[in-house]
Amino acid sequence: MKSHLLAIGLSSLVLVAGQAKASQLQSWYYDSSQNQLDLTTTSGIEPKAFLLDNPNRLVIDLPGTNFNSDTVKRSFGKAVKEIRLGKPDPQTTRFVVELAPGYDVTSQNISVKGDSRSHWSFKFNSFNRQSNPIVGENREDIAIRSTDASTFAGVVNLGQEMAGITSQIRTLLASYKSLNPGIFFLDLDTGNYIDINGEKRFAAASTIKFPLLVALFQEIDAGRIKLTDKLVMRRDLKVGESGIMQYKPIGTKFSVLETATLMMTISDNTATNLVLDRLGGATKVSQRFRSWGLQNTALRNLLPDIGGTNTTSSKDLVRLAALVSNNRLLSPSSRDRVLGIMRHVKTNSLLPAGIGQGATIAHKTGTLRFIIGDAGIIQMPNGKSYLAGVLVQRPNYDPKAGDFVREVSRRVYNYLDNTKVSNIQPIVDDASGGLRLPTR
Repeated sequence: MKSHLLAIGLSSLVLVAGQAKASQLQSWYYDSSQNQLDLTTTSGIEPKAFLLDNPNRLVIDLPGTNFNSDTVKRSFGKAVKEIRLGKPDPQTTRFVVELAPGYDVTSQNISVKGDSRSHWSFKFNSFNRQSNPIVGENREDIAIRSTDASTFAGVVNLGQEMAGITSQIRTLLASYKSLNPGIFFLDLDTGNYIDINGEKRFAAASTIKFPLLVALFQEIDAGRIKLTDKLVMRRDLKVGESGIMQYKPIGTKFSVLETATLMMTISDNTATNLVLDRLGGATKVSQRFRSWGLQNTALRNLLPDIGGTNTTSSKDLVRLAALVSNNRLLSPSSRDRVLGIMRHVKTNSLLPAGIGQGATIAHKTGTLRFIIGDAGIIQMPNGKSYLAGVLVQRPNYDPKAGDFVREVSRRVYNYLDNTKVSNIQPIVDDASGGLRLPTR
């Protein structure tokens, strides 16, 4: 697969005096096997796009958006010659997708879709072969409507921002000035959400094990891996920091199910490396994550990844939870198995500490010296379910970060517990412990 992922710096820029803080371009990724360009920003935007000819090119403007780099140009092959990134004015980031000579496209052959107003995809459904060059330059505008970003992850109808609780969390954050959080919550009943730096990329720590578990069960669904298959511990995969596998001798064999369970429930790093190795390595699984729409999630190194090179965002973790909950990535049986494993995670001092009696959570935590995080699916006794993702960058081992996550979890739970539940289908556990979420 020919593709390109470009990460953009995250420091904030001010547009002009008196204007609001600009959105930042978080990342962009062009998948030439799908002819699709994905753009992710730190906050919601309304992109504008148009076609120009001589040479033929697609222009995409991101109003109110900055990026921390000089003009960028990347060359590709086949129908797309190159993609250029620059600023036509101080308030706008512009992408220019120039087609190769002899190729043309019309607006009818371009699909625009957002899974939120901060993540947009532009897909070339087909190209035309052009025999004669066009004289002059013509412009064709591409209509982008608010409904193009009306669903989250393509599976949950987006509602409105939960302004009241969002304001509470921002006020709370003012008393934790040393912390830098990314927060995203999604009410599966209403589609209402909390988004505070949801697309901001952080070191993933052990939260990266959640998408890795899903990738493993996709292979199980495809029949390429069996739960009873044996994984052999090698010296290059044996690591410390967390887990019990590190105390076993080289050459010890573990079943796939045992390895996956240890990876999640006690966050075993050696188990994680065995799973990653069986899936073909970091580059291969990162491509899979991007194919799911997780533009901020990437594996670059084996665990324990003390330097924090593996990345994700709170919104990516919730995207993944939404896709898993709605059977978009796994078979029902594999989904139930994944959620069953995640209900038995041993570290329950973050999101679980804030939920009420009788509620259940399937989740995965992550901890490094400078980061903590937790993400999962919460089922409430009142029939409501919601998705949560919180990542917090902190000073060296600062315990206040944990206090903050617990308080955010408690406030969101209480807010949703007091929200009227309407038109919810019953949610029950099946025999294997899987959630039965409302269908949409």
